[in-house]
Amino acid sequence: MMIKRFSLLCATALLAAVSYVLPAQAAGTGLIFVSNEKSNEVLVLNPQYEIIKSIKTSHRPRDMHFNKAHTLLYVACGDDDSIDVIDMGKLEVVDSIPTGPSPEMFELSADEKQVYVSDEEDSRIEAIDIASKVSVLDVPTGAEPEGILAASDGKTLYATSEVADMVHVIDLPSKAVTKNIVVGTRPRRFVVTPDGKELWVSCELSSEVDVIDRATNTVTDQLTFVPPGFREEDVTPVGMAITKDGSKVIITLGRANHIAIVDTKTKKVLSYVLVGKRAWGVDLTSDEKTAIITNGLSDDITIVDMASMKPIKSIPVGRTPHSVQIDD
Repeated sequence: MMIKRFSLLCATALLAAVSYVLPAQAAGTGLIFVSNEKSNEVLVLNPQYEIIKSIKTSHRPRDMHFNKAHTLLYVACGDDDSIDVIDMGKLEVVDSIPTGPSPEMFELSADEKQVYVSDEEDSRIEAIDIASKVSVLDVPTGAEPEGILAASDGKTLYATSEVADMVHVIDLPSKAVTKNIVVGTRPRRFVVTPDGKELWVSCELSSEVDVIDRATNTVTDQLTFVPPGFREEDVTPVGMAITKDGSKVIITLGRANHIAIVDTKTKKVLSYVLVGKRAWGVDLTSDEKTAIITNGLSDDITIVDMASMKPIKSIPVGRTPHSVQIDD
């Protein structure tokens, strides 16, 4: 009887462990996903920041997005011209969507039937029908498009051109660029405020974040950053995340090895937080108590406590971490 009971307890514990690592329904697991460009993997960490799995992907995984149900995780793989599809129950790649040359950033359409992709080496934005894997939209842009954001109206797409120093406003019904907004040098990523009024764009080589008024498509503010011990030219802003109430924006400062936490109303820096080398990607937990930063040159992630605005710990991951997504 004792042996049977012990065996049953062991089996129950094993089943619980397996079901945690490979959840049937992934939404809310708290799992953390990090894309590593040079080790060609998406690393999975549990909420205790322990590495539980390495998911092998196509070459050079970068940007990542969940579908709304969090049953799938899409990963842009720049060197294989594809977007890999990870099944969140199996934690493995189950499909791949062909794209144009060197996809870096992308977004799903509101109905999740299409994926909008910036094809860096082909200087265009394309939309791909996910079911048929056929390109249904092709819009030429300035050289090296990267950042991409779909407006909530379903009619407007924004894209950055790193070489042209522009934000392109794309009208989806007419499939054409309707406005080119000149911004700082080498624009990279976007966030939009919850009220939809402001579009923030990080400009890596001019060490600034430009704020665009969406009603007029004009730049209304330019934010600059100088963390302690660094010069302005050392600052290379890239990744951004915004709180649900729109009160704060977290900005990774690249070579400056810091993030800036900014008050969106006053446009003032509330705090600089020291993280790893070449801070690049950022995501917030759903309770917004914690931010996770990917550091591309120190091959780690930094956990930041948002209440104290201080780093908690850094955790080694794969080679050249690019993006982070949290399933909570």
